[in-house]
Amino acid sequence: MYRLRSLLLVLALAPAAALGTALPPGPLSVRVVDGDSLRIGEARVRLHGIDAPELNQTCTTPQGALWPCGQWSRAQLEAFVQGQRLDCDDLGADRHGRRLARCRLDGRDIAALMVTVGAAFAYRRYSDEYVPHETYARAAGRGIWAAGPQTSPEAHRRAAAAPSDAAPATGCTIKGNVGASGRIYHQPGQRDYAATRITVSKGEAWFCSPTEAEAAGFRPAAR
Repeated sequence: MYRLRSLLLVLALAPAAALGTALPPGPLSVRVVDGDSLRIGEARVRLHGIDAPELNQTCTTPQGALWPCGQWSRAQLEAFVQGQRLDCDDLGADRHGRRLARCRLDGRDIAALMVTVGAAFAYRRYSDEYVPHETYARAAGRGIWAAGPQTSPEAHRRAAAAPSDAAPATGCTIKGNVGASGRIYHQPGQRDYAATRITVSKGEAWFCSPTEAEAAGFRPAAR
């Protein structure tokens, strides 16, 4: 486990109170929540355009073992912002009530840095801004991409929210299974579909389409 640290940063916000609470001038006590979120005073701030592995999410090593990539992603964000000055632009609130922000360190976009080192995904559902950075990280095998495709945080959240024997309410019914034969996805009507159970801790997930499953490194079941 990585220890959470209180970080001192100076934030220039526009407007100053836009994060939902008035912020005092001078150094602020800021906490890294996970690989794409910060807490600034009383406000939970989400970095715009990226989606980092969940804290309890695991990824696969080149040797096929699981490792805590969600914890590692948080540690990467801590390493970037520790003791540094951040300039953050408030971009409004997301559907969970968190403030969305674009934050920079010495002029460098923190979200872009996270995606470039392979510590976060480009969140295509909301923005294509960081897709080139993810493409680079994938090609270079950086961070979570060292072993090739990985289950997205979004697919991980769907699996965590659903019972192992029931599809999520979203109707994403394809089962991504990790077993002795590798990473295989099963579609409704196939022979082993009903017997397949989804275990999030193994890196298994529910998918909405074969394309999504294959992008996460799963191949179709033969039968």
